[in-house]
Amino acid sequence: MLKNFLLTIFFLFSLIPFYAQETGRKIDYENDRQYRDEEKYPGALVMSKVTNQVHFTHQGIEVWCNNAVFYESDNFFKAYGEVRMKQGDTVNMNSDYAEYNGNTQFAFASGQVKMKRPQTTLETDTLFFDRLKQEAYYRSGGKVTDTASVLTSTIGRYYFEEDKYTFLSDVKITNPDYIVNSDHIDFYSDSGHAYLYGPSTIEGEESTVYCERGFYDTRGDTGYFVKNSKIDYDNRTVLGDSLYFDRNTSFASATNNIEVIDTTNNSKVTGHYAEVYREKDSVIITKWPVAASLQDQDSVFIHSDTLLVTGKPEDRIIRGFYDVRLYKTDMSGKSDSIYVNQKQGLTRLININPGENSATSVKRNPVLWSGLSQMTGDTIEILSNKETEQLDSLKVFKNAFLINKDSIEGYNQIKGQELIGLFENNELYRVDIDKNTETLYYSRSENKDLIGINKTLSSRIEVFFKEQQIQDVYYYKTVEGTLKPEEKVPQNTRELQGFNWRGDERLLKKQDLFKGKELPELVRIQGIPLPSQAEDFFDEREDGDMLLNENSRLKPEDLKDRAQDSVPSLKTLIPQGVQIKTEESKDKKADSLKTKKLPTKIE
Repeated sequence: MLKNFLLTIFFLFSLIPFYAQETGRKIDYENDRQYRDEEKYPGALVMSKVTNQVHFTHQGIEVWCNNAVFYESDNFFKAYGEVRMKQGDTVNMNSDYAEYNGNTQFAFASGQVKMKRPQTTLETDTLFFDRLKQEAYYRSGGKVTDTASVLTSTIGRYYFEEDKYTFLSDVKITNPDYIVNSDHIDFYSDSGHAYLYGPSTIEGEESTVYCERGFYDTRGDTGYFVKNSKIDYDNRTVLGDSLYFDRNTSFASATNNIEVIDTTNNSKVTGHYAEVYREKDSVIITKWPVAASLQDQDSVFIHSDTLLVTGKPEDRIIRGFYDVRLYKTDMSGKSDSIYVNQKQGLTRLININPGENSATSVKRNPVLWSGLSQMTGDTIEILSNKETEQLDSLKVFKNAFLINKDSIEGYNQIKGQELIGLFENNELYRVDIDKNTETLYYSRSENKDLIGINKTLSSRIEVFFKEQQIQDVYYYKTVEGTLKPEEKVPQNTRELQGFNWRGDERLLKKQDLFKGKELPELVRIQGIPLPSQAEDFFDEREDGDMLLNENSRLKPEDLKDRAQDSVPSLKTLIPQGVQIKTEESKDKKADSLKTKKLPTKIE
């Protein structure tokens, strides 16, 4: 007996989970009135509001509506008029019409759908809601209002657990300060973070960002962009493997293979790291920076450890610091620092630490090569004609030294305190040297035969060139001068004091800008992961249950993922004889209905 009693108790307790599970799956309801119409709605209860809305509850979800058709055996209902759906404290949805299958926990809402979350509100015409997946989906166009922006798209999917939206097709974010357009955006409503995939733009009043993969904080107004990314300002374009952008401070930075293009001055700066301060009109470029500008159909390239570009477009200034190298097809140079004023057409080569005699300091002294001539001094200025874009003149201040390689042997040398050179067709044709000048000149006949070596002191000298060779020399106020045969001039006296031929440093091609330098180690770019491959929203349940029900107004083919919606309009979803009222009837009329026989249609 005791054994049988224990078996009975065990059997009853074993049924409790199954019974609880089965009863938990059933939809509970409350309503003011109901009736059956087996002809029109076989197997269903037709419910309507009198004073209180029809109320359904099922496993944490509640639904209110004015009218409903409930298929109790199928655990499925259709709700009409002022439909309100609530899940916990975080999801509230309103619509004109809805369907819900308690067996699959799948819902469908249509007509002025509005789903509210703590941070966002979604508005669409048609919305599907899978409670098991905790996902919502629309494909008829939708609008999400965030605390900072409004997001619209043709297709949207919301993941409740991640608080994440995936927007597809014609995606747009509208903010008072900018507009985002993209093919695909993943948006996290809790943080306001947006991930952009495919061709995307962020367009503001003063800048436009383009990328094919990027991240943007819609509330903090900062972004990080990779893959073909660029930022366009009014007169400047910034490109790089990786871009960072802060709209609040008008700051941007670019990393690896960067380009900063000046559209006004037809110039470009490249390198591997750049910082752009738009409000200050300044750009700093490091890691193999090169500034290139077009001059008389020939580009001028400037390289240094650091380049700084400042000033308005009409008054742009370029500064280079440390180990400056300049290259043009017919001219090259080196210095410690450089200053370029594009408006004035001025280029100034400078040694910011003059006076030292160490080998390192000498290497920092400005040097310029033009043809076969080398010019050095404490400061060298080059002027270009802004109209013709050709070289106009050059000036060497303090310790000017001109060395011109003789056509056969030796070096013609001229030194003084100041040097002025004039160009014609971008070629040096005349040089004037003033104050305490000295010359050592290989005098030759018209047949290039050496006549002798001329050493002369004078107050001023004019030198004329032809085909990059010294043709004529004119002395003014000669103090002392001798012309001696070559054999009478010892080798150790064939160089003036301060002679320093640096021809081995001369830049003969653009690649020499980096001669002797190690390629900088590029920063490893932190990429932005590709979006996860989403499963089909409308997948079948394992037990074979239909997502909605055979009594649904939607056909099975309507419950398929596709590029755009083809769900029937709300009017076609309303069963014949059912009239939807969006406002409550007067209490008096509602009370009178209670005394009448229930009609065959819902008023």
